[in-house]
Amino acid sequence: EEMRRIMNLMIGELNASHLGIGGPAAQAPYTGRLGLRFERGEYERDGKLRVSEIIALSPAALGGAIAVGDVLAAVDGTPVGAGTNLDELLAFRTGKQIVLTIAPRTGAARQVTVRPVSAGVEKGLLYRAWVESRRDYVNRSSGGRLGYVHMVDMSDVALRQLFADLDAEQHDKDGIVIDVRNNNGGFVNAYALDVFSRKSYLTMQSRGDAATGARTALGQRSLERPTVLVTNQHSLSDAEDFTEGYRTMKLGTVVGEPTAGWIIYTSNRTLFDGTTVRLPGTRITGADGTDMELHPRAVDQLVVRPVGESYSGHDIQLDAAVKTLLSQLPVKR
Repeated sequence: EEMRRIMNLMIGELNASHLGIGGPAAQAPYTGRLGLRFERGEYERDGKLRVSEIIALSPAALGGAIAVGDVLAAVDGTPVGAGTNLDELLAFRTGKQIVLTIAPRTGAARQVTVRPVSAGVEKGLLYRAWVESRRDYVNRSSGGRLGYVHMVDMSDVALRQLFADLDAEQHDKDGIVIDVRNNNGGFVNAYALDVFSRKSYLTMQSRGDAATGARTALGQRSLERPTVLVTNQHSLSDAEDFTEGYRTMKLGTVVGEPTAGWIIYTSNRTLFDGTTVRLPGTRITGADGTDMELHPRAVDQLVVRPVGESYSGHDIQLDAAVKTLLSQLPVKR
C-alpha cells in the first residue's frame, strides 16, 4: 500500500486525467439498507430515530406501513436508541426478512416486516428520486411545456435509460432539458447525440391514428424537438465529448459551467500482485483540432450555483436552461 501511495504521488505529477494506481478491491460491507432517513436533531437530543424521509420504492416504502414522523424503536426485537449501532443490526441482512418495531406519534407500536436492500440498490433509488424531483422542477417552472432527462454517466445502461425517459417525456412536451451535470463519462456519447441530431424528413399517419414522424414510426430513436444542455465542472470525460458534439453540431444552447477538461481514454493493466494501473491510450481533440485534455468545454451561458443552493430547493442552472429554451419556442396560445 505504501508503494502504491508513492506511485500515485508520482503519477499525480503528470497532471493528466484518468490516471492512477490501486490495489485489489476490498470486500464491501454487507450492510442492509431500509430506505429511511432520520431527523438528526432529535437523535442528537433524545437518541430517537424519527423518520424524516422515506425513499421511493425502498423496502420501507413498500406497503405504506411506515410514515414520516414514525420512530424506529427496534430491529428484530433489539431496542434502538442512542447507544445502538443500526448498521450493526443490519449487517449481513441484505435480502433477508427482518421485523421492525415502528412507534407512531400516537397509538400503539406495530410490527413491520421488510427485506433490506444493498447500499448500491439504495443509491440507485436515491438517484431516481433526484431525477424525478428535477423533472418535476422543470415541469413546474416551464408551465408544463418542457421535459427533462438526465444521464448519470455514458454507459450502455444510462443510454437505455435515456431512451426510456425520452419515450415518457417527449410526446406532450415542446422541448427537452438535457442534463449531464456530474456525469463521469463512459463511451456512448455518439449514440446519445444521434437521438438529438436526427431531423424529421416526412410524416406517417396510419388510418385512425395520430400523425408520427417517419423515424419514430419506423422504430428509429429520434427526438426532433428543441433542446438545451446543462453542464457543470463535474461533467467529465465522455460527458465532455457529448458537450463538444452538441455545440459543434449546433443542437442548442449550453448552460451552466465549463466541463472538467478530463478527456483522454485509458485502459487498465493488472500487475502480478493485483495492482491495477490506468494507462492513457487515446488522445482526444476537438472539432478545431486542439487537445481536449486540460481544456474544459465552454458554455454559451455561464451560470454558477452558489454553495448550499441545493438545500434551498432552488436550481438556478435549471432556471436559466428553462428560460433559455422557452425563449426559443413559439408563443403557445
